[in-house]
Amino acid sequence: MKKLNLVSCQVKRHNYKKAANEHLEIPNTLNRQFAVTEPNQVWCGDVTYVWAGNRWLYLAVVIDLFARKVIGWAVSKSPDTRLTGKALSMAFAIRKQPKGVMFHSDQGCHYTSKQFRQLLWRYQIEQSMSRRGNCWDNAPQERFFRSFKTEWMPRAGFSSFDEAKNAINHYIVRYYNQVRPHQYNGGLTPVESERLFQEDSKSVAKIS
Repeated sequence: MKKLNLVSCQVKRHNYKKAANEHLEIPNTLNRQFAVTEPNQVWCGDVTYVWAGNRWLYLAVVIDLFARKVIGWAVSKSPDTRLTGKALSMAFAIRKQPKGVMFHSDQGCHYTSKQFRQLLWRYQIEQSMSRRGNCWDNAPQERFFRSFKTEWMPRAGFSSFDEAKNAINHYIVRYYNQVRPHQYNGGLTPVESERLFQEDSKSVAKIS
C-alpha cells in the first residue's frame, strides 16, 4: 500500500446499544446463522440512504448469504414498501423463483408492512427479523453497505439521482459481484464462489 500510495478509508467502529426485543409476529429465526451451505437458502435485505444532488436517495438490496452475492436491488426517492418489494421481486426473478428460501431483515416498516408480507407469502418465502435496534443480527448486509460507502461512494455524495443510480449498478454488477475478492469466500468473488459450487454439484450428480 505504501508503494502504491494507498490509504485505508475504512470508517471507525461504532459502538451500538444491545437490544433483544424480537418482533411480536416475526421471530429472529436466522439468529445470526450466516454460514449457509448452498445458494437460495437464506437471503437478507436492508435499506440505506445515499446523498444525490440535493436530497437523499434510498437503496434497497437483497443478498444471498451463501456467497454474499447481491441478487436484487432498487433505488428510489422514498424508503417505502414499493422499494423493498422491487428489490425482492428482482431477486426472485433472477434466481428463477426458488422454493424454501428464508428472507431476513430488520424491523423497518417497509419490511413489516402488509404489502411486503403478502409478497413474501406469494413467493412462499419464510420471513425472519432481527431484534429491534440490533444491527449485528443482519451483519452481512450492514457490511455490504459499509463497503459501498467507503470504496465507491464520493465523500460528498453524488451530484444527481442518475449518477448515483449508475454508480450503484456499476458497483454491484461489474465490481462487487464479479471483481471484488471477498474474505468470506476465501478470496473469491461471489460470482466465482457460486460457479465453483455449481460445478461441484454437477460433478457429484454425475458420480451418483
